[in-house]
Amino acid sequence: MTDVVTLTLGPALDCTTATDRVRPTRKLRCDAPRYDAGGGGINVARLLHALGTDAVALFPAGGWTGKAFEDLVRSSGTRFRVVPTSSATRQSFCVNDRGTGLQYRFVLPGAALQAAEQQACLDALTAEAVGARFVVLSGSLPPGVPPTIIADVADRTRAAGARLIVDTSGEALRSALETDAYLVKPDLEELEDLVGQALATDADQEQAARQLLASSGIAILLVSLAERGALIVTREETVRLPAFAVTPAGGSGTGDSMVAGLTHGLIDGLDIRQAVRLGMAAGAAALMTPGTALAEPALIHRLYAGRERAGRPRAAVA
Repeated sequence: MTDVVTLTLGPALDCTTATDRVRPTRKLRCDAPRYDAGGGGINVARLLHALGTDAVALFPAGGWTGKAFEDLVRSSGTRFRVVPTSSATRQSFCVNDRGTGLQYRFVLPGAALQAAEQQACLDALTAEAVGARFVVLSGSLPPGVPPTIIADVADRTRAAGARLIVDTSGEALRSALETDAYLVKPDLEELEDLVGQALATDADQEQAARQLLASSGIAILLVSLAERGALIVTREETVRLPAFAVTPAGGSGTGDSMVAGLTHGLIDGLDIRQAVRLGMAAGAAALMTPGTALAEPALIHRLYAGRERAGRPRAAVA
């Protein structure tokens, strides 16, 4: 048994490198590449493991990229379960431009997940979720996977006696609102897409989030607002938390880190406000950490406790 099961239906083998300047038509001499096991639930499980929460990452994988992906997850010490697939695991490619400080991300399309493979993922979730306290479904859906799979995940999570946290996008996000998930986390752009209008003011955002929650089956809507903090909406209250002001170092995975931090906080018995604040500290720590490396747990706890000095902040994150 485990405390948290993460489900990543669209994992990716991430390749990151750097060059002096990104220019068209020229051959760009790059640094030695760094490879990481990417995908929302993978990142969440890795950070949960680093924070000391027992977690298992569940994901489909296949081909030579899938084998490399498994090896990377294994090397992190994170427990995992693989559902074999007939198609190779997708790749993504990231280039950091040293001259401008900009980052270019190329996301390759994933192979379709066949119906039998989808069913195998659901069956594996049923087995792994026994005794778990939370299931975290994070990341986008690969081709061939209908948004209705979110309801299947919710049903199996409920049957296992666990609570579901969802961090996804598009129609999958809309489907999540039709389930009885414990928490769903859109960002502001996704919230605007869900309600079909721009939300320029705090009052607009809060009203839209409350209306969305009222018409849904979920317990908590958590809206990540980047430099403007985070908005927590429950049936009883609406709470806005300010962001942590930090100096970015080019880090990535802030959203996944936020989900991992808040899940860790809930496992530790924090109330939703403090758990979200811990999640925000994890997201801020990820932004302060160069490259694709995970934020150090010690930095996360220092930020959460208010003991980390931000210096001259250039940005603030949720």
